[in-house]
Amino acid sequence: MNLFNKISLVTGASRGIGRAIALGLAKEGADVVVNYSTRREKADEVVDLIKKEGRRGLAIQADVSKQGEVKKMVEMAIKEFGRIDILVNNAGVFWKTRGVLEAEEEQWGKLMGINLYGVQYCVQAVAPHMIKQRYGKIINIASIAGIGISGKRSIAYEVSKAAVIMLTKKLADELGEFNINVNAIAPGYIDTDLLRDRSEESLKELFERVKTNTALRRIGKAEEVADLAVFLSSDKSSFITGQVIVIDGGRRDYFTHSV
Repeated sequence: MNLFNKISLVTGASRGIGRAIALGLAKEGADVVVNYSTRREKADEVVDLIKKEGRRGLAIQADVSKQGEVKKMVEMAIKEFGRIDILVNNAGVFWKTRGVLEAEEEQWGKLMGINLYGVQYCVQAVAPHMIKQRYGKIINIASIAGIGISGKRSIAYEVSKAAVIMLTKKLADELGEFNINVNAIAPGYIDTDLLRDRSEESLKELFERVKTNTALRRIGKAEEVADLAVFLSSDKSSFITGQVIVIDGGRRDYFTHSV
């Protein structure tokens, strides 16, 4: 994808989809800033793998829900690498919340703080640098939960991801004149350690349910999401902006434009 010498920042890159994206960018020639919140050891592992690809890597701790920490992270990245060409807003959290009428303020606050405000804070810190260089690629990791309705007792998560999708469209409109592409990826179920953090019986039940409700009869791989992120980070996608690309294997049980 010709990302040689491009500088990228991936939030929440110590594990799961973020890790796969960071490594995918490195394999295509990009240097990578690996953001993490608490898992320093895991972030360092990702940096080591990036260096094995012959690229530069740097782990920086920051809670993306805190604007001050985001600003410091971006300043450190710019000081080390000189610029940022690619921003992947992957950091996010999910947990079951109460129903529509019972959802609590604390649950809304935590989910919105990371899933939505974190995206905005990162863009606010990085976009001015992209504007100066008149070039940039911003990819926001949303979810099919932000497009359709199927899951139960997760309203705060779904609304936060729907807001990310709208934010993506507004950013694409405002930043387009500076040659900055802004797109969102909306994954379905992806096989990560977070997904597997449940009992063996529960995991088996989930896999069977997804097979039944998905055209491709399987759960997705983090590397498949990474491949899409790499494409959107490259100039192969130079005329794509303001889009939300679903990668869910053709889910039938979500009210989206999928199968």
